[in-house]
Amino acid sequence: MPHITVDYTGNLADAFDRRGFATALHPLVAKTIDTRVEACKTRFRRSDEYVLADGAPEHALVFVRAAVLSGRTPEARTQLSEAVLELLREHLAPTPGLSVQTAVDVVELDRTWYRSHTEPAGER
Repeated sequence: MPHITVDYTGNLADAFDRRGFATALHPLVAKTIDTRVEACKTRFRRSDEYVLADGAPEHALVFVRAAVLSGRTPEARTQLSEAVLELLREHLAPTPGLSVQTAVDVVELDRTWYRSHTEPAGER
């Protein structure tokens, strides 16, 4: 926990440093919402089929959704979304000819229902 999903358009594949983003993101998330780096999980999903705005090929998008356990203050979630947006922009190389939208959504998973288990390496 948290579960982070990053959707990005294929026209950003070469401009988006995904690994650098994730490795910088995890400590930022841990510090901002008081969790452990080891608990952070980030998945990237490239989309080659999309329509943005008028459908012109010069549009691009990166959308980050961070699902965190409930109980964080609205201020902490706001701080996290703003920090993630800034970090995301730092990991996008200049893209001449592309209009790039970046967005972040921090959502809550209800502690009442959420369950997780980690199987240690070599124990199965």
